[in-house]
Amino acid sequence: QVPIVESGGGLVQPGGSLRLSCRASTMIFSVFTTYDINWYRQAPGKQREWVAGITTGRRTTYVDSVKGRFTISRDNSNKKTYLQMNSLQPEDTAVYYCALVRPNDDTTHWGQGIQVTVSS
Repeated sequence: QVPIVESGGGLVQPGGSLRLSCRASTMIFSVFTTYDINWYRQAPGKQREWVAGITTGRRTTYVDSVKGRFTISRDNSNKKTYLQMNSLQPEDTAVYYCALVRPNDDTTHWGQGIQVTVSS
């Protein structure tokens, strides 16, 4: 299992912004570029839900509830991905997880999760 480390979470007021980062520091660059990257979240008492994804070709997709507010991007040279979250609302409160997924066989590497709390 490749270590995947998320950072950038915390407490923010409604309407605020956070940028989550996810890094696969031990993964070889050429291998990193073969993975799609997804962000998921799990709120208390709820199932984990997919939030956003970016393919190896940088095609991005989002769950409807975050469209226009969240932006996913990737920096292959640094083996990182980002989730820019704007106009945060209390319903965005959750533990956010980064997952690297290899499209040809669905091999998946998960991060440990990071807490995002939106509250006044």
